[in-house]
Amino acid sequence: MKNTRLENILNQHLESFKFKDYCPNGLQVEGRDKLQHIVTGVTACQALIDKAIELDADGILVHHGFFWKNEAEVITGMKRRRIQALLKHDINLYAYHLPLDVHPELGNNAQLAKRLGLSLTRGLEAWDPRSVAMVGKLDEPVSGSEFAARIEKVLGRQPLHIAGHSGELKKVGICTGGGQSYLGLAAEQGLDAFISGEISENTVHTAREMGIDYFAAGHHATERYGVQALGEWLASEHKLQVTYVDIDNPV
Repeated sequence: MKNTRLENILNQHLESFKFKDYCPNGLQVEGRDKLQHIVTGVTACQALIDKAIELDADGILVHHGFFWKNEAEVITGMKRRRIQALLKHDINLYAYHLPLDVHPELGNNAQLAKRLGLSLTRGLEAWDPRSVAMVGKLDEPVSGSEFAARIEKVLGRQPLHIAGHSGELKKVGICTGGGQSYLGLAAEQGLDAFISGEISENTVHTAREMGIDYFAAGHHATERYGVQALGEWLASEHKLQVTYVDIDNPV
């Protein structure tokens, strides 16, 4: 497949043109003209690039790419080494941030919710049709400790559980990655719990004082599944060879 055609397919399927994001979505570094083998991963770190080179991949597809808002514009040091490796080996780099978070089927939120037995019902920001945070419900109410154990079983890592809700959990909000800032809004809307990847100092006090459970399950861990689902879709629908590579990240 031509590299620009793949970008068009991904842009259309993820509707990336509808998002005002913190980075460019789509083809970020152009490589060889034709693609057959794509490596997928969460972040375009050096280790993932090195693995793609080892696998002789034509492209890399990630959630966290390059050229973030407010980062230094110069191409030096770590950024130079990453981009140099891509250009030297003629590898295309594609990245999709918010469009991959919120896609109703392949998105990070949707994929993690499905694994946790959480049915998504609406956006937390009801005024925004592309709300990054979502609201869902569990089929059966569970205690906070039971839900923490479920998260650990699914993700393979123990979440940090801040217990603020006094009863069982039924209504649960979700925002993979760094969504702790949505906790207050979730509490105001009467949710019993909220799950995201990261936690800040004030998150603990918000949970305790507003009566809502909070689960910090890891930025990397909560965002592994969207890019995997997108890669599987490409393999199934467009007959590309796709290899998911998980670069361990404890955060």
